[in-house]
Amino acid sequence: MSAEVLLEVEHLSIAFPTETGLARTVEDVSFVLHAGETLGIVGESGSGKSMTAMAIMGILPKSAIVTGSIRLRGRELLGLSDDELREVRGRRIAIVFQDALAALNPVMTVGDQLVEAVRVHRPDLSAAEHRARAVELLALVGIPSPEQRMARYPHEFSGGMRQRVMIGMSIANEPELLIADEATTALDVTVQAQILDVLREVQARTGTTVMLITHDLGVVAGSADRVLVMYSGGVVESAPVEPIFYDTAHPYTAGLLASLPRLDRRSRDERLFQIPGQPPLPTAWPAGCRFAPRCRHAIAGRCDVAVPAAVEVGAGHTAACVRIGEWQEEAR
Repeated sequence: MSAEVLLEVEHLSIAFPTETGLARTVEDVSFVLHAGETLGIVGESGSGKSMTAMAIMGILPKSAIVTGSIRLRGRELLGLSDDELREVRGRRIAIVFQDALAALNPVMTVGDQLVEAVRVHRPDLSAAEHRARAVELLALVGIPSPEQRMARYPHEFSGGMRQRVMIGMSIANEPELLIADEATTALDVTVQAQILDVLREVQARTGTTVMLITHDLGVVAGSADRVLVMYSGGVVESAPVEPIFYDTAHPYTAGLLASLPRLDRRSRDERLFQIPGQPPLPTAWPAGCRFAPRCRHAIAGRCDVAVPAAVEVGAGHTAACVRIGEWQEEAR
């Protein structure tokens, strides 16, 4: 990982007008991503992870109200025209979506789709060079017999292989930042591990910076350098990967960790921990800590007064909780 700053997100907020009021999906999110780093963004569905990624890519719906700043190597991305964003997407920032079958065109061969991804940004190359690059990409992401697979259609590939093809399309033009948005969801654990290995191999070969978005802390454990934990549109904890697991500072992160299956559980019949309740609706966030209604350590008059500010609890480790230190004692 380099100390060179690649991406800066400052005070990013995203909202959508609805019939029942303003739906706030992301609020005041800030982070810095360094070149060569792997950043994991973790949280339940609706926490704002994918909305943050879509804002970075510039693919939010026109109705979105976006404020703040997103800078790629110092260049502001918010407010760019569609033509300017097309130069950024695919060439400098690329994304791997969750559902590869829906993302791939079912009536085009995998080879044609890879060639198209290369040709859009490299029209100077010949047709033979476009094809050669497509075959090279299939080989890079671990597709066996890549030359023969070029003529196959997406439905002829397994879920894991389709996801590999999506990764190949995303890195076709060697982007500086690759966003993997739930790229391992709905795959079995063996295929998940293979996809993560592919991402690590791609990063090692190309030096690409990776943003790994997932709801599973287990996915980021062996892949990320740093982790952001998001809840109801905000960052509740941010730290290098080890403190997230061994020096947890926010009750929500602790709840996510407790819900993971463990080999050392006391009994086979022991039920997995479940965080009680549901996240608040984006149109009805509580006045204080948005996790307070579900938090067993919340105290009336403290946790429900104002949204807590992030405080430093260690080197590069921050958490947004007014009871840091206190709740850990209660949990022991």
